[in-house]
Amino acid sequence: MPFDLPPVTRNLLIANVAVFLLQKVMGQALLMNFALWPLGSGLFGVWQIVTSAFMHGSLAHIAFNMIALYMFGGTIERTFGARNFTIYYFVCAISASLLQLAVLWFFPGQVGPTLGASGAIFGLLLAFGMLYPQEKVMLIFLPIPMPAWLFVSLYAAAELTMGVTGIEPGVAHFAHLGGMLGGIVLIQYWRGRLPWKPRRRLLR
Repeated sequence: MPFDLPPVTRNLLIANVAVFLLQKVMGQALLMNFALWPLGSGLFGVWQIVTSAFMHGSLAHIAFNMIALYMFGGTIERTFGARNFTIYYFVCAISASLLQLAVLWFFPGQVGPTLGASGAIFGLLLAFGMLYPQEKVMLIFLPIPMPAWLFVSLYAAAELTMGVTGIEPGVAHFAHLGGMLGGIVLIQYWRGRLPWKPRRRLLR
């Protein structure tokens, strides 16, 4: 676990905590304008695709996400560099929002907002599993060390299962998967493994 955080990770932690505190002051006004509302709800604004990633629904919600950002963000930022890490983080956040909007459009349910950094966080988990596949990680409530690639694969499978079956309602499982999807596409692009090639490969 890092103790000397690089600047982008540190600033993201500060921004998320600051917005959470602002939510406590402004309440519903912030939620109505900056959380991600479904298309056709009359409350959707395009800026919400990004702003929703800095809002959280509870202390436990932000604590879980910020612990994960603290644990994995520094390592990924040092690997990518500050500029590319920033791009990666926001690509994952945006792809999470877009998949969530698509799912709610085709499978409408109760109208309510989506909020949280989880999509970007799952993108970071995906990056860690791809870049450091043999590093050992474990869940707090399941203290069994396992390779990062297996941990991420099992987590993704669990999210897909819960999203399809509705076992855990009220959690944006497809937003989590959207963050991972955006992450894998960007990493493969940087590796030069997509039809559209980068100017130079950033990753092996």
